[in-house]
Amino acid sequence: MKLALITDAWQPQVNGVVTTLVELVRELQKLGHQVEVIHPGLFKTRPCPGYAGIDLAIRPRAELSRRLAALQPDAIHIATEGPLGWAARGHCLKHGLRFTTAFHTKFPEILHAALKIPLSWGYALFRHFHKASSGVMVPTDGVLWMLEQRGFRNLRSWTHGVDTDLFPFVAQPRLYPPVGVLARPVSLFVGRVSYEKNIAAFLDLDIPGTKVVCGVGPLEAQLKERYPQVRWLGVLDRPELAKVYAAADVFVFPSKSETFGLVMLEAMASGTPVAAFPVDGPLEVLGKPDGSCHGGVMDEDLKRACYSALAMPRQEARDRAMDFSWAHAARLFEGHLVAARRLPDSKLLVATAQ
Repeated sequence: MKLALITDAWQPQVNGVVTTLVELVRELQKLGHQVEVIHPGLFKTRPCPGYAGIDLAIRPRAELSRRLAALQPDAIHIATEGPLGWAARGHCLKHGLRFTTAFHTKFPEILHAALKIPLSWGYALFRHFHKASSGVMVPTDGVLWMLEQRGFRNLRSWTHGVDTDLFPFVAQPRLYPPVGVLARPVSLFVGRVSYEKNIAAFLDLDIPGTKVVCGVGPLEAQLKERYPQVRWLGVLDRPELAKVYAAADVFVFPSKSETFGLVMLEAMASGTPVAAFPVDGPLEVLGKPDGSCHGGVMDEDLKRACYSALAMPRQEARDRAMDFSWAHAARLFEGHLVAARRLPDSKLLVATAQ
């Protein structure tokens, strides 16, 4: 199968969407598929307002259409709702091509937090974007239910995974040499320092030890000034990040608007238990169908969740992370794809790959 994957989020950006797509491409290639990624690096770009490090394609429609016409893909997947996503959507509608999409990020919440744009406006725009999709891939049941209530259709359950080799299990937290000896317990946050992450809920916690933040974003300068006692590590490459996870006693995930939360799985693979609110992402990553919680603790009181997570055996966090694999996620993704051109008795593309 020849797949065109169109995304506004790609390397060198550092975020969960990029990680997901890079791992997905790798697994699809292992399955024998040809994946052509159409990303901002192939176009003229400009920085996304308010988000340093994220570049967006400028007027990409003509060049994107040329690339898709030359590629003649068997399937088309539009991963994001940015300039490239809209351009690809327009091309497909103009030429009668079917495509799938994904709901990776709750951008309406980000727009509401950053610019006070009403949630209803943001979701109306996104509902319009995804309306023509033959399948909207959604990483958690909670987000899928929320989108259904907001009038989204053709939703498909998906999931994500974790590279358990890149993030090896560590039975006891190790020293991370670049920061030296820190007062324990070490509480870690990894992610964009941005509006939707609710980081202040973590930084304001009255807990002993040392708080560590790994990431950059639009709120970084103001939070550094407000919380000088926090250790700010910036952006690290993934092998280095694995060492930071292995040095933490607890991973704190304060966001209430994540669609999944890959960083939780990465921390858990290293043996670091998670403290989180009982919301969509953590419910998917930590929760099981029987209502039990594994690999971390969810509580409306984040401080209480931190103390409970610190008492959890690290092996339990690792065991829960092992339930998630990129191979499984890629198989689910593959099964949701549709033929770009309608063929007799051919909805899915499994036959195309054989």
